Amino acid sequence: MLIVQKFGGTSVGNLDRIQNVAKRVSATKKDGNDLVVVVSAMSGETNKLVGYAEHFSKNPSRAEMDMLLSSGERVTASLLSIALSEMGHDALAMTGRKAGIVTDDSHTKARIEEINPQAMHDALHDGKIVIVAGFQGVNAKGDITTLGRGGSDLSAVAIAGALKADLCEIYTDVSGIYTTDPRIEPKAKKLDNISYDEMLELASLGAKVLQNRSVEMAKKLNVNLVTRTSFSNEQGTLITKEENIMEAPLVSGIALDRNQARISLMGVKDRPGIASDIFNKLATAEVNVDMIIQNKAHDGATNIDFTVPVNDLHDAKLVVDTFVKSGDVDADSYNEDICKVSVVGVGMKSHVGVAACAFSTMADNNININMISTSEIKVSMVIDEKYAELAVRSLHDAYELEK
Repeated sequence: MLIVQKFGGTSVGNLDRIQNVAKRVSATKKDGNDLVVVVSAMSGETNKLVGYAEHFSKNPSRAEMDMLLSSGERVTASLLSIALSEMGHDALAMTGRKAGIVTDDSHTKARIEEINPQAMHDALHDGKIVIVAGFQGVNAKGDITTLGRGGSDLSAVAIAGALKADLCEIYTDVSGIYTTDPRIEPKAKKLDNISYDEMLELASLGAKVLQNRSVEMAKKLNVNLVTRTSFSNEQGTLITKEENIMEAPLVSGIALDRNQARISLMGVKDRPGIASDIFNKLATAEVNVDMIIQNKAHDGATNIDFTVPVNDLHDAKLVVDTFVKSGDVDADSYNEDICKVSVVGVGMKSHVGVAACAFSTMADNNININMISTSEIKVSMVIDEKYAELAVRSLHDAYELEK
């Protein structure tokens, strides 16, 4: 088998942990597998490098930040290669450039455009274990770029797709995908498998195990993805095509996203195109809008409510203020004391009553629902943040996910 393994910052957090990763990689190689290993920077290293840069400038060049931040992964790749060589393996560390990862020009948040895997193919053909520094690539001009949050996961999935690997394993400090956050609901159960679409919903709705960019790419490239812990031999969770899952459950998980703010626009001018104007300007400001509710009062005035991530709230306020000043909006208000709780499952496609159960559960616990959004496989509800954990536990019980 050809396996791509990715180890995150906590897995390679110090020299002892890098040694443990080397032992795991060695065992996989001795089982007769070809291996490409993608590594993150040691935990805390990226923040340390950012701190160094901010010592000199509060607004450093993004291109220089890419040059700086990409060094953390290169350090880990070299150390792991050295450790494996000492264990008798023929290992080779590669930068993103050497691995053939080509991106667009967006420094600090680049997107992968293509991968030329020839150098990796050649090394694998020679029996080497290939160690790739994750999170990085080069643009068409040869400048170093980085891929943004979750970039090492993205590197691993893209490499697995380019090499047509049999499996891509993402090693973290958690043992897989759970029915909900075990820190909130101790009865949460680890899932053996989950579909790409369910994982995409969970990732976008607040589940922190995987970034949705890497799941999107895994689905696009048809990469079988496993997430598991590097601290034990416990089996992880397989993320794959829906048709590969024998019996899809009605509901797979409950997600909680506390990183939400609600924006209310009152007395929006009743003219064609006003909503388009507002949301186009928010898009131009790179504000990620989620739920939207528009209603018209009896006096003809229109109100629009929508949610954004908390870290986008400042930019959203700047946009909204222009409409208030122009007279297109009478008043605005903001609420950061909210959260979004979501019920996710591909089984919803063929079963009725999932949404009704969610709403009844909220009512039984005296939790008021402020906003609702649905899709074919999810029901999301915005509620007051103080009820977040109660809602998660109550929904987990209502759908009997511990079973």
